[in-house]
Amino acid sequence: MGLMRRLAAFGTALALCLGLGGCAGQEQGESGFAPEERERLVIYTSHKAEVWRPIVREFEERTGVWVVVETGGSSELLERIDQEKEAPRADVMFGGGVEGLAAYADCFTPYTARDADKLDARFSRADGLWTPFSTLPVVLIYNNKLLSAARVTGWHDLLSPAFRGHIAFADPEISGSCFTSLVTMTAALGNDWREDIRSFAKNLDGRQLDSSGAVLDQVADGGAWLGVTLEETALKYVSGGADVGIVYPKEGTSAVPDASALVKGAPHEDNAKKFLDFTISADVQRLLGEQFYRRSVRTDVPTGESLPDLERICFVDYDVDWASENREGVLMTWAFCLGGEETA
Repeated sequence: MGLMRRLAAFGTALALCLGLGGCAGQEQGESGFAPEERERLVIYTSHKAEVWRPIVREFEERTGVWVVVETGGSSELLERIDQEKEAPRADVMFGGGVEGLAAYADCFTPYTARDADKLDARFSRADGLWTPFSTLPVVLIYNNKLLSAARVTGWHDLLSPAFRGHIAFADPEISGSCFTSLVTMTAALGNDWREDIRSFAKNLDGRQLDSSGAVLDQVADGGAWLGVTLEETALKYVSGGADVGIVYPKEGTSAVPDASALVKGAPHEDNAKKFLDFTISADVQRLLGEQFYRRSVRTDVPTGESLPDLERICFVDYDVDWASENREGVLMTWAFCLGGEETA
């Protein structure tokens, strides 16, 4: 049975019974039976279950590898991997912005996955520190009942006093996508990044959300007029009937990939490499646009019909290395400014 048919069958079964795991933090692979060590794999993932479950299930069926999945926010999981460096538990970090993975580079072992030559050079890394999974443009969204399309055109709107206290944005220390959005905004506006962060933080008027998912909820139900999110999440909400509009900022946006990485000292390294290979296989990459509103990182997999062509979108020069090296500085500046303090 092909991957798409397997996933369709699995989706039906999943709707009837979510009996693949135990608690929220440790989900797949829990049962009274445990295979030999050479047949196991431990994945830490920040992906939603709807993304990782069908991919992991298919990987298990194709390889016979027993997979345990532990979930959490990308920052939380990266910190866990760092804390476990002396005795690693995880084999793979699946998901999270590449800036975060690069910031924890000493926790990972470079690996060049099979089919790496099929990857779009814009979304890959030559040294193999991480393996790209999908590309995720940052967009603005607005409530169609509260604002017209003409009122929201770009990043400058996030600094407008007219929208003070009406913007939905999550803590970038918790949400990797919001960190990417923050750096994208400063790159697009082209001013002193500290000043733009201070102006934006002030415009939130103390309204910072605790998860990126809450951004869509706030805008959709009118709790906020506009917000910042990823293209995938926005398109998913629109397809589900949410009355929100989507804007690709006129000043430019980013399409930073989320990725996977091989944990240094992984207990099941061979199986981890097999999984990294699988994530960029043509079968999985085709699934991204067809099922998840995500963009493939392969040059030989076409963009899903629901997604606008990348060539029609204006992009900024997003410096992943700068974002990684200055991650702590950006987050500290954000926290300082959001606290209402005046900078020196």
